[in-house]
Amino acid sequence: MAKWLLFSTLPLGSLLLAFVIRLFLVVISCRRNRKKAMGFFHPYTNDGGGGERVLWCAVKAIQEESPDLDCVIYTGDHDASPKSLAARALDRFGVKFLHSPKVVHLYNRKWVEETMYPRFTMIGQSFGSVYLSWEALCKFTPLYYLDTSGYAFTYPIARLFGCKVITYTHYPTISLDMLSRVHEQNSMYNNDAFIAKSALLSWCKVVYYMIFSWMYGIVGSCAHLAMVNSSWTKSHIEKLWGITARIKRVYPPCDTSTLQVLPLERPMQSPKIISVAQFRPEKAHLLQLEAFAVAVKNLDADLPRPKLQFVGSCRNEADEKRLQDLRDRANQLKVDSDVEFHKNVLYSELVKLLGGAAVGIHSMVDEHFGISVVEYMASGAIPIGVFPIFHIIDILSCYMYLVFSVFAINLRVFLSC
Repeated sequence: MAKWLLFSTLPLGSLLLAFVIRLFLVVISCRRNRKKAMGFFHPYTNDGGGGERVLWCAVKAIQEESPDLDCVIYTGDHDASPKSLAARALDRFGVKFLHSPKVVHLYNRKWVEETMYPRFTMIGQSFGSVYLSWEALCKFTPLYYLDTSGYAFTYPIARLFGCKVITYTHYPTISLDMLSRVHEQNSMYNNDAFIAKSALLSWCKVVYYMIFSWMYGIVGSCAHLAMVNSSWTKSHIEKLWGITARIKRVYPPCDTSTLQVLPLERPMQSPKIISVAQFRPEKAHLLQLEAFAVAVKNLDADLPRPKLQFVGSCRNEADEKRLQDLRDRANQLKVDSDVEFHKNVLYSELVKLLGGAAVGIHSMVDEHFGISVVEYMASGAIPIGVFPIFHIIDILSCYMYLVFSVFAINLRVFLSC
C-alpha cells in the first residue's frame, strides 16, 4: 500500500516540479530581455474616468521628461491601437502626445471582471490581476512598471520580473471605513443587505476583510514608489502598506483653463443639474435620481422644472447594466422626461454640458479626491454633495484661488434667489 502511494505521487510531483522550473526559466528569460521602457498597467483604457486622465497625462509627462524612454500600454481593449489611443486621449481629455504610445494587448482581462466573482469579489479580482500581469510581463518586460488602476497584487509579480514598481493609487482596494461598516452591519454597495442583517455572516466578512487587508498590505509594500491622489488615500495607504517614506501625494491632473472661460450666466427656464461620474456602484447614481424625483414632486407648480443630466462612462457590461437600471428607475419614478443620460462623451461635449449646468451634484461617500467637484467649481456650477474633510482640504490647497472666486460667484447667485 505504501509503495503504491509512493509511485502514484511521483508523476504528480514530477509534473509540479517541471511546471515550477518552466515558470522559473520564463522569469529568467524575461528579466534578461527587459526593455528600456515604462509599462503602464491599465487594462481598461476606455474607462473614461479620472484614472484614464491620469494615465494619459502620465504618458505625456514621461514623453516630455524622458524622451528616450518608450511608453507601453498594457490594455485589454482589443481594438486599441497606438493611433486610436492617442486620438482618444486628445478627444476625451485634451491631452496631446509627442508621439503615439506602444500597445500590448491582453487577452485574459475577464479574470479581473467583477462579474466573474459573485462572491469574494475582491480576492477573486486580485488573484485574477496576478494572472493578467503575468501575461503582460511575459509579452513585454519593461524596466519600469507603473500601475494606474490599483491592482496591488501585481506588484510582487512585477518585482519578480525585475521591474521597478511604481503605482498611482486613486483609492485603496480595502479601507478601514469598509471594515467598520461591515462590523456595524451597515448595508451598502459593497456590503449586501443579506449579510448586513446577520451577525454571524457579518463577523465572517470582517474576518475575510482582515485577512484581505493583511495580504493587501504585503503586496502593496512591494512598490518602490507609491503615488496617491489625496490626503484621504494617503492616510489609508500609509496604515495598510506601512511604507510611509515611499508614499508621495500627487494631486490628479485637472485642467480648468477651458472651464474658467465659460459664461457665468445660466438659463433658468429649465435649470440643469449635472452629475459627472463613471457608472460605478459607489457613485450612488440611484440615490441622486431618487432625491431628484422627490424634489420634483414637491416643486411648486409656478417654478421652472429642472433637468437632471447624468454624464459618465461605462467600463464593462456591469456598468452598462447599472446605466440601464437607472433608465428603468427613471421611468418608474415618472421623471424620464426630466432626466438625460450622456454616455462616453467627448471632452468638448462635457465642457458644453458643464457650461449649461447651474448645479453639480456629487454623492460618493468614500470619495478620494473628486475631480468632478473641481470641474463644477471651475465651470461656475454650484457643487452640492458629500464632502469629507480630507476632500475639502485637498481641493482648498490645490485650487485656493479657484475656490474663492467661485465662492463669490455662487454667493451672488444664492443672494439673488
